Order: sequence, then structure tokens, then C-alpha cells
Amino acid sequence: MIITTITKRITRRRLASGVCGLLAAMAVGLLPTSAVAGEPTGEPAASAPQTSAPKVELTLDVSGSMRARDIDGQSRMAAAKQAFNEVLDAVPKDVQLGIRTLGANYPGNDRQVGCKDTKLLYPVGPLDRTEAKTAVATLVPTGWTPIGPALQAAAKDLKGGDGQRRIVLITDGEDTCQPLDPCQVARDIAAEGIHLTVDTLGLLPDAKTRSQLSCIAEATGGTYTSVQHTDQLRDRVHQLVDRTARPVVTPVATKGAAQCATAPELKPGLFTDREKFAEHRWYRVNVKPGQELRASVSVGADRAVNNDYGVLLRASTVHGREIVRGAEAGDGRTDVISTGLRYAKADDAAAGDAPETVCLQVSNSFSAGPSVKTDPGLPVELAVDLVDGPHDASDVASFGLGRGWWLLGALVLTGLVGGLVWGWISRWRVTVWRTN
Repeated sequence: MIITTITKRITRRRLASGVCGLLAAMAVGLLPTSAVAGEPTGEPAASAPQTSAPKVELTLDVSGSMRARDIDGQSRMAAAKQAFNEVLDAVPKDVQLGIRTLGANYPGNDRQVGCKDTKLLYPVGPLDRTEAKTAVATLVPTGWTPIGPALQAAAKDLKGGDGQRRIVLITDGEDTCQPLDPCQVARDIAAEGIHLTVDTLGLLPDAKTRSQLSCIAEATGGTYTSVQHTDQLRDRVHQLVDRTARPVVTPVATKGAAQCATAPELKPGLFTDREKFAEHRWYRVNVKPGQELRASVSVGADRAVNNDYGVLLRASTVHGREIVRGAEAGDGRTDVISTGLRYAKADDAAAGDAPETVCLQVSNSFSAGPSVKTDPGLPVELAVDLVDGPHDASDVASFGLGRGWWLLGALVLTGLVGGLVWGWISRWRVTVWRTN
């Protein structure tokens, strides 16, 4: 009797294990295990080849306020020098680096002279670490804080080539040379389409400094960092210099039109443009039968704007019939709003291989107060891709719902089968125990 009972229990355990294995196998079998043609595989996109070295210019505030001794028991200037020396030791060999100062030379009170006090301390090019460190060692806190003029000069220092370009601005205070607004200078730099990023670091910043440095960074797609300690300064500058060495896809400057008929034709790639407040801009993409168009657009609020704004991306025919419109989504940055869409062109035997011209309309509802300058327009980044589309009409009809239906169907079916099997096992167990 004992042996029989043990045998039955072992049999039940094996049956339960077998059922669990069956359900797991069914779930794996139902879920798609390979990427459908044209679906993202999670692999990073190939970067566009760069024919020139990446460039970075460290732009350091050497104004009189840098004498303050409030960073790890030493002056702000000493902390900056220490961080620079350690960063220079770790600069990637393929990065061309330069150093520019602001407020390092004129100690007087003449505003006009002080606001021109910016100097290229070490020219942008292959790095000689000893020479660069020697130049940094000579710096003494001196004068004004002409951030705007320094940014203008740094942008000129970095012109030329198609590699990444970055300005790393380090300061302990806001610009003292108004009315030249550093935020507007940054917008003008971004509007030139030279793909130059400005990252800003504030040493123990007050509220006004934080606001100004954040505005400068946002205008060019850069970052702002508040620094309290020497090691924070060193680590952040090193991170930004190292980031410059990484190859990235360089956007191509384009200019949208007021109507589709005169719009530029876009191939797959990444594009930049500028769009005025409440403007509509048009672009064209030729989509062949069997292809799927994927497009997304991001518009940045690089200045103070009113609340309740939005961005719209529409795809329509050349005759004005709307095909599909995108849905807005955040991308982690509060100053950027994005939207995207997908459109699959079905195979049509009658049409042959003739492509369809799809008109992409980018619109925004941004507005600003009377004191805010509207020129240049808002920065726009448009991504366009063409991939192999669905192979039959049912796929074309349902692609907008997403491939998530496969997962949902698999989970529903697995749950149904699992419930039926588990109910049968429970009834069988009750019957067996009653028999015993």
C-alpha cells in the first residue's frame, strides 16, 4: 500500500512537471523568436563615417570670483586646474582639444574692454599634454565674465570638418556683459547648422547662473551640470571629452517648404531644420510598394515658451488626403517634444514598382511672450527610414496596432490552456485521494 501511494505521488509530480514543461514550450513556440523583416533588432544603428577628428574646446571662466575658496578647502581656480590636469592625462588620442579662457587678462573696470577679454589659451589640435598643462598653470583669476563673446569665439575655433564638435563651458557665475545674451548666442550657433554642442558646468551656482547655463545647453542639445566638488568637475569634464570621441550620426541640414509640391525629397537619414512659432513645414518621401515608412520628429523649446504647446507629424498624399498622423510622446527631456508615425505601402500589381510620394507635414503650436525673440526658429530634428513592410493585406491593416498582438494572443491562449489543464489536474487529484 505504501509503495503504491508513493508511486502515485511520483506519477502526479511527473505529470505536473510535464504539464509545466508543455506550457512553457507552448509559450516559447507561440512568441516570435526572430525579428520580422524590417523590425528593429535592438542592434545600434551604424554610425555615419567621419573623415575628420572630433574636436572639443574647454572654455574656462577665469574671472575674479574664481578666487573664492569654497570647493574642498581650495579656491575654485585651484579646483579647476586640478581637474584640468587629470582630464588632460586621459584625453583620447584621436580627439583634438583646445582651451579658451574668459576674464583671464583684463583686471580693470572698463566694461567695453572687459567684455572682450577672451583668449585662445591652447589651440584646437593634436594634444601636447605638457604644453597644455603649462598653459593652464599660468592662469590667475582676474576680470569679467564675458560668456557670450567666449562662446562666439569658441564656435569659430571649432569650425571645419565633419567630426563631433563640443564646447565645455565651466563658470561660477552668469554673464556680466549683457545685453549680448549668451542664450541667444547659443541659439545662433545652433541655427548655423554646424552641429556643435555646448555643455555647461556651474561651480556652486546660484539660481540665475543655473537658469542661464541650462538655457545655453538646451539651445544646442547639450547638458547642464551643477558642480560642488573637485572630483565631480573632473569626472564630468572627462565624461564629456570621452563622449566627443564616440562616432555619431551627423544630421543633414535641410529646409522644409510651405507646401508639399515644393518640399525637399528626403532619403532615409537624420535631418535638421528650423521652424518658426506656429509654422507648418513640408517634406517629401518616396515609398515603394512593399516598403514601410517610419518617421519621427522632435522639436526643442530652446527658449521660454508659453504653456500648452504641441507638435504634429502628418503623412498625406500629394492631393492632400491624410494617410496617418503621429502620436506625441516624451523622450526624457522636458524641453523637447516628439512624435512619430509609420505607414506601410502595400504591394500593388497594377501600380508595378512605381513609388508613392508621401508628404510629411511638421507643425507646432508653440507661442511665446512679446519679450522673447522668435528668430531663429525652433530646432527640428527629423528621422526618416524605409524598411521592408508587411507581406499581405491583413498585416497592412493591422500593423498600426503593433506586434504586441502576438504577445497578447500568446498570453491569452497560454492562460486558457493552463487553466483547463490545471482544472483537470485538480479534479484528477481529488478523485485519486478519494480512491485512496
